[in-house]
Amino acid sequence: MFTGIVEETGTVRSLTLPTGPDGDAADAVITVDARIVTSDASLGDSIAVDGVCLTVRTLDPDRGAFTADVMPETLRRTALSRLAPGARVNLERAVRADTRLGGHIVQGHVDGVGALRSRTPGARWDDLVVDVPAGLARYVAEKGSVTVSGVSLTVTAVGDDWFGVSLIPTTLEETVLGDLPPGAPVNIEVDVIAKYVERLLGDRS
Repeated sequence: MFTGIVEETGTVRSLTLPTGPDGDAADAVITVDARIVTSDASLGDSIAVDGVCLTVRTLDPDRGAFTADVMPETLRRTALSRLAPGARVNLERAVRADTRLGGHIVQGHVDGVGALRSRTPGARWDDLVVDVPAGLARYVAEKGSVTVSGVSLTVTAVGDDWFGVSLIPTTLEETVLGDLPPGAPVNIEVDVIAKYVERLLGDRS
């Protein structure tokens, strides 16, 4: 489990995308340079990469890097396959039981890929509008929580196929959302509680 509070931005060193017999990516191996999240990491640990929970496969502590496998399901549901060497990514280690939950409950299980529709600069903040995939908008509520590429954010407005968020100076400076251009893809994870409520109410109807 994660909180959506990004610890650092890392850099993609490589992304290997072998193709299967149907021409689609069968799986992938990603290598990320990152000093903070690898400082105490062990093989098998979970690290969220742009909001996607990945398992550490190998570690290179001297260079501050780790590799992880990315399964076909993850490639289909996230924007990881669109990353290129040199791309910056948001990183967060799994939350510890003895620390504060600063954001909200984030599983690292991306629900779909959205896109940044617009960015409006403010005095010390930016207002963003994000296009949300069909079927996910119903889980997003004004003043509720949403995860955008691993960043826990509060929803400021919501429409049929979009939602708004505001980025404080810390988010602008310390995550990849700070310089994300309109049209860029983003990983979206909605609040898991909303999905469970829908499931329970559906079973009762």
